[in-house]
Amino acid sequence: MATRQQPVLVTVTGTTPLTERMVRVTLAGDALADFAHDGPDQLVRLFLPVGEEPPPLPVTTEWWPELCAMPETVRPALRNYTVRRFDRATRELDIDFVLHGHGEQAGPGSAWAATAAPGDKIGVLSDGADYAPPAGTEWQLIIGDEAALPAVAAILEDPRFPTVALLEVADEADELPLSSAVTWVHRGDARRGEAVLAALRERELPTGVPYAWVAGESALATGVRRHLVNDRGMAKDRIYFCGYWRAG
Repeated sequence: MATRQQPVLVTVTGTTPLTERMVRVTLAGDALADFAHDGPDQLVRLFLPVGEEPPPLPVTTEWWPELCAMPETVRPALRNYTVRRFDRATRELDIDFVLHGHGEQAGPGSAWAATAAPGDKIGVLSDGADYAPPAGTEWQLIIGDEAALPAVAAILEDPRFPTVALLEVADEADELPLSSAVTWVHRGDARRGEAVLAALRERELPTGVPYAWVAGESALATGVRRHLVNDRGMAKDRIYFCGYWRAG
């Protein structure tokens, strides 16, 4: 679990397009020397500016009441993301953003990332990591959507166990060069989570003691967990699931 931290201001040093709908933003700053990084699915809260000026940040670990007390005209937009890479030596943090169109449809994080440029500043706050295979795990099942790709990529860089990974994305344009353990599932016009759940139902899984890590849109996460418990007989304490976001 992450130590209690306070938000710090960091600077954009570069952006890298990954796909037509995903961009990597590299952030840096001396304040990242103490950034708590606890695992491959490390969460970070982003404090996004509402205008062109750097966002004002809470100054203590009691950051939530401080944030709420700020005038709405300057209060940063707060969004959760997953760290793709953290380099303590260079004090750099990579965050991968899914781009959701333009205007209000995009949402604060996507809208900011679409125009982020070197020199821009945002606030970041470490918020813990939850990837934690229990003792006795013999293989792992990793399931997610676009929002989970940064964490999945980090998990697969140094897999602790034999892995089955099913990743649901809109189409092949969203695929990234990841481990051979990944099976890409194209959603097309189906509702979120339906395609990957259908693929999972048809998949023969390994024998042995499992650990499942499931993240992405809320319906995807809960639907997969329900299938694993009710239809596969997987113990609840061997399943981590998290709804990163909710469609609509």
